[in-house]
Amino acid sequence: MNILMPLIAQTQSPQQPNPMAFLFPALLVALVVFMLLSARSQKKREKREREEMHARLTKNDRVLTIGGVIGTIVSVKDSEVILKVDESTNTKMNFIKTAIQRTITDDQPVGVDKK
Repeated sequence: MNILMPLIAQTQSPQQPNPMAFLFPALLVALVVFMLLSARSQKKREKREREEMHARLTKNDRVLTIGGVIGTIVSVKDSEVILKVDESTNTKMNFIKTAIQRTITDDQPVGVDKK
């Protein structure tokens, strides 16, 4: 009976938690927080760049809309842009500024996004 007493006493004593057991979950939480913050800052930067591009729109700029329409700006109002989309028939279309995806330059093909 004396031999079993130390074994019983060991199984009933509380074990100390391993400090390394908390390292992995803490690193995982830190990684998730970092990813969320970086994605948020990237979205804010893209929004700011898009707003700046909309503010710089001027007459005779060639633009691409989010619907894929390519045209030349005829006039710019507060929140509206008038595009000439066909030179032969002088067809014009009205768009809101937020429908403009990007301006088209001569050195960049239409199908390639600049990122």
